[in-house]
Amino acid sequence: MSPSELWRFLPLGYLLSILIETPVLLVGLSRRHSLRRKLLAGVWLTACTYPIVTLVLPLLLVDRSRNLYLIVAETFAPVAECVLFWLAFGDSADVGKPSMWRDFATIVVANLASFLGGEVINSYHWFGLLG
Repeated sequence: MSPSELWRFLPLGYLLSILIETPVLLVGLSRRHSLRRKLLAGVWLTACTYPIVTLVLPLLLVDRSRNLYLIVAETFAPVAECVLFWLAFGDSADVGKPSMWRDFATIVVANLASFLGGEVINSYHWFGLLG
């Protein structure tokens, strides 16, 4: 995809990712987080990683296989989001506790869900944006 096609898809893909990931975060993040924080995480975490996954990595890996892109992108996004979430909302008293692991697992599952949603969109060529 050309840079202009990537930019064209960015807002729609971002919105779709939020619509997929936020419900997972609402249900899965530990009870120590308020509803407001969970909603914020649904918008903010994707805002931090989605442009890199959508705009930067495709151009960096343009001559590489799609599998390599998927490995890099789908590893980067949940790891970066876990780090960002912990930096913003983590507490040293919670290090290694089940609530920390639950939050991290939920972020990974949310990213997996949006990846699978993206694969469905890609397989059906919806919106004429993905080839």
